Amino acid sequence: MKNLLFLLLIAIFCSTESFSQVKRQSENRPFMLKGEVIDGETNMPISKVNVEILGGQYTTTNMSGRFSISAKIGDELVIKSDDFVTVYYTVLKDDFITVRVEKAKGESEPVVAKSPKSTTQADFSVYLDSAKFFLKKDAQKSIEYVTRALEPRRNKTITKKENSQAFETLGDINLFWNQPDLAVDNYKRSLQNLPSTDVSIKLAKAFAQNKNYQESISAFQNLLKGNLSAYQKVEVYEGLGDTYKAIGDGVKSVFNYQKALDAAKENNISPKITNLNSKIGEAYAQSGALNEAEEYFDNSLKLAKRENKQRAVSEKNKVADFYNQNREYEKEIQLREETLQELNTMGNGASTEDEALTPQRQNYKIANAFVAQEKYQQAIPYLEKSIAEADKQEDLVVQKDATRKLSEIYRDIGEFDKATESYQRYVEVVDELYVKKEQEISQAARFSKEITQKQNRIASLENDRKLNESRYKLAFENQELIERNSQIQKWVIGSLIVIVLLLIFAAYAQYKNVKQQKFANNILALKSLRSQMNPHFIFNALNSVNSFISVNDERTANKYLTDFSLLMRSVLENSEEDFIPLEKEIELLELYVKLEHFRFKDKFDYKISVDENIQMNEFVIPPMLLQPYVENAVWHGLRYKEEKGLLEINFQQIDSETIKISIIDDGIGRTKSGAFKTENQKKQKSKGMGNTQKRIAILNEMYKDKVDVKVENVFENNEGTRVELILKKD
Repeated sequence: MKNLLFLLLIAIFCSTESFSQVKRQSENRPFMLKGEVIDGETNMPISKVNVEILGGQYTTTNMSGRFSISAKIGDELVIKSDDFVTVYYTVLKDDFITVRVEKAKGESEPVVAKSPKSTTQADFSVYLDSAKFFLKKDAQKSIEYVTRALEPRRNKTITKKENSQAFETLGDINLFWNQPDLAVDNYKRSLQNLPSTDVSIKLAKAFAQNKNYQESISAFQNLLKGNLSAYQKVEVYEGLGDTYKAIGDGVKSVFNYQKALDAAKENNISPKITNLNSKIGEAYAQSGALNEAEEYFDNSLKLAKRENKQRAVSEKNKVADFYNQNREYEKEIQLREETLQELNTMGNGASTEDEALTPQRQNYKIANAFVAQEKYQQAIPYLEKSIAEADKQEDLVVQKDATRKLSEIYRDIGEFDKATESYQRYVEVVDELYVKKEQEISQAARFSKEITQKQNRIASLENDRKLNESRYKLAFENQELIERNSQIQKWVIGSLIVIVLLLIFAAYAQYKNVKQQKFANNILALKSLRSQMNPHFIFNALNSVNSFISVNDERTANKYLTDFSLLMRSVLENSEEDFIPLEKEIELLELYVKLEHFRFKDKFDYKISVDENIQMNEFVIPPMLLQPYVENAVWHGLRYKEEKGLLEINFQQIDSETIKISIIDDGIGRTKSGAFKTENQKKQKSKGMGNTQKRIAILNEMYKDKVDVKVENVFENNEGTRVELILKKD
């Protein structure tokens, strides 16, 4: 009886997952979302408000405060303006929305009083102080202030010291926002303008964070050869310890941490003493020296309690993790209980930078400790607390993990109804987390792009400054020569140069415009053809599904629909791409042929062979290019054959730059296939083949004969069809 219940539970889980996938696909259709933005206090409409979909469409409100934008269920709508607090709205349904906004009240920016005699220096200081003020709040705004500090102004000269400070601040911004590669470049630029020990230490840390470990080690070791203050010496040895720990060298890691600890004790640098005891404990734990690790962790716990609650809580969590790794679960549970109590007393004052220092995460880890001891009943209350707290804090990651763990516990103790209920909640959380992660990825990509653009702008400003300095020097040296020339000569020469430049510019602009217009037309044509290919393909595929379901049992139909949904997902994912990797096209083709064979088992067999020498990652192909030829082979060749036919698809490498794709069938051939068409079918043109030929023609025009296609009969009696495509790498 238990086995039967367990099988029933698994079936329910699978059906829930399938329903979730179907639901997610149905919600992925775009629609025109309409709404309005109004003032929360006056209820008056607000015009010219930025409205955008993260990673997608953009628009603004009209004079009536209304907007219309293409969106999908699950998209995150961002409504922002300098005049009010940015609003984030998740699209849950196709309905008119009203967004109420509040005036921005944020913290005031730092202000530096300007003196008429030192306006230039005051401008630079104001902008750099503002950049530091927003460093941990708004990366883009912070970088914008650095840009404004470096922008050329009248009667202004940026000194090397100021340049160094500006690029150091940029490096600090990059390092805080986890862009170590940009941080390395900016710290190097800072040092080029003005050598500094503090910046050199930051550069060494940035190397380590960017996983340039050898460069980091070399930089720290070079710093030890110079004159360092006591605090800098501690930082250098600590940085070396961090780097050696990152590459798994426990001995050198502990050695350098110990050096740093000795220096910190000698100079009474209390915060570093606590941190270094903790880091030595971690290094010993990583090396397997558990007794030594426990001794240093005990020290760090005692020292952390003397500092503040936040530091004590952080250290307890770290030591609890150590006990978990060593399976000392009772000690772990005790520390986490203490951590929970202290977090509750701290309330909103608890730091959110460490994700582990939250009630939901601590409850989840306590539950895991009980599960590891097979104390399931004791784990359940902590998981329920973790889920409730995570739901309140909108922590979907912990909510997902805790809900799944709770479902597994109920399953293991035989309470299958509760296990099913928990698993259904888990599926719902996974769906929500899936949407959120997609939005975060899109937002992160956009954030990275915008930061890079601002970084390039600053680099351009520095180059412009150097160029201007060179021009000023050259102008000064040639001033006497320029003064000897007559005004008429200057006017004539200048006029000729301007005329020639204008002619060259006009000719170049005309040529570029024609070329861009032609390319844009081709891109538009390709998108149009792709937009026709997908409905055509889906229509034919749905006809196949409908026909198959009408003659088969429900279980087989469900299996067919599952494969069909996978195919549809692949088609839709690739629909916006001009080219996709050859490997993806082969996977899509295999799935399509599998579906057609599933329907026409008695009509044909198939064989797909891929040359082992083909480097899949080096070749790309327009999506859905091969499918129409395969569809033609099945529907117009093999389907009408009386005996069982054969479909062969071969991928053969001709040379390192070219591959040949052959689609061969021994069907009735093109001549006989035409005779089977009805009068209505003869009047209609084949959308799939026609669009494919047009796509190939446009692509060959744009990319210089990238694809070559040849169609011929296989046998002398006009039966069978062979399609050969020659695909070139570039």
